[in-house]
Amino acid sequence: MSVSAAVFFEHVDPFIDYRQVVHEISDQTIRTNRIDLKLFRDFVKERNDPTIAGPTIVDFQYHLKKARKNSGPSINRKIFTLRSYARFLKLEEVKEAEELPFDDVTKIRGGYRNRPDALTTEQVKELFDAIDRTNLLGIRDYAAYALMYNLGLRVGEVYSLNLDDLDLEKKKITVAGKGKKRRELPLNNEISQILTEWLAVRKQVKSSDISSALFVSKKGNRLAIRTLEDNFKKLIKKIALEVPFKVTCHTLRHSFASHLNDNGEDILVIQSLLGHASPRSTRIYIHPSEKRVREALENLPGVKFINQLIDEGVLNLNFQPKQRPQRE
Repeated sequence: MSVSAAVFFEHVDPFIDYRQVVHEISDQTIRTNRIDLKLFRDFVKERNDPTIAGPTIVDFQYHLKKARKNSGPSINRKIFTLRSYARFLKLEEVKEAEELPFDDVTKIRGGYRNRPDALTTEQVKELFDAIDRTNLLGIRDYAAYALMYNLGLRVGEVYSLNLDDLDLEKKKITVAGKGKKRRELPLNNEISQILTEWLAVRKQVKSSDISSALFVSKKGNRLAIRTLEDNFKKLIKKIALEVPFKVTCHTLRHSFASHLNDNGEDILVIQSLLGHASPRSTRIYIHPSEKRVREALENLPGVKFINQLIDEGVLNLNFQPKQRPQRE
């Protein structure tokens, strides 16, 4: 037995409402849920499958892996969305919903194959230097992206920030993360100054006085995630950044965590700043930089002893190329 494809997708809106009201899921997660369900609906429609059954789900995983080149965690997240939706259908007593096999899908192990892509500190500087801060919108975008890099915020967390979340006097900001879990983060002098500059010009935006959002559009509405992402794409295109990976707003968060790690920051500190519930999520950033590997090798007792002998002139490692015998 299986659920009709038409019936399966009839309850998306009630499911989203249930997630928002009862579970208080963040706006960014709700947006992701909608995208995941639409992706699966388009897949089913293209295959012209009349029902949702095991083979459909297996083929969907193959599609995500081979056609869309999704990583293991990305595939797992999409299946988790479908699993949550299937459980909602069972609660709603949708006919045959108990036969949906999403709970039988095995989670893909291994996580990220490599550490998340990150920019160098020089590339980050180049990116921020390219933002035009002579106009109101440039000052706004600079402040928003600075929060993503200086505090490691997600784009959805920046979107959700309200004026009341910011306390410049005490130099702190309160952020609503995944699951609407709130964390308080300190502001250094640099980011405090950047936010002060934005607040000084924010009042010039039409209708901004009636908005609670920290970042507003030129019409005075809460600045959309799509606008932040689109403006960032234009910025990357403008500076013609040459990197072997796709650069998005989230890359700033990855760069923040990677740079903290490169500077030897404790994993628990990085975990707290990123708002991760478990150190497991933070471990993907914990990798030794080339500089730290070289320093570790240089500090080996044997290497230090050899270097001392060379400095004292006791050991001369002046290699000469072997000369070939001359032909007679």
